[in-house]
Amino acid sequence: QVQLVESGGGLVQAGGSLRLSCTASGIIFSINYMGWYRQAPGKQRELVASIISGGNTNYADSVKGRFTISRDNAKNTVYLQMNSLIPEDTAVYYCTMVVRSPSTRSYWGQGTQVTVSS
Repeated sequence: QVQLVESGGGLVQAGGSLRLSCTASGIIFSINYMGWYRQAPGKQRELVASIISGGNTNYADSVKGRFTISRDNAKNTVYLQMNSLIPEDTAVYYCTMVVRSPSTRSYWGQGTQVTVSS
């Protein structure tokens, strides 16, 4: 069984920064895909950023130039550096990974709250 544990959420003023982390534990052969999603109240969950094993990244238009996703394969960890935060970034942020262990499936973290005050 694989578990994802997130950390780094909190309350920040507009213009501030936060760094989210998500670490996978358990029997892990490889992790092909790592991503961050978010869900604001009354809205659908949406992709924020993703990174694949080769290092290619993908970002939502709303966060391009402000957020950076990165990964540490040795630590089975994905990060989301969030700069120039705005109130519209307020949401619960979830990490997800596609893990081979040895079967391949996706896993989700429990979510971490990010609140940006104006």
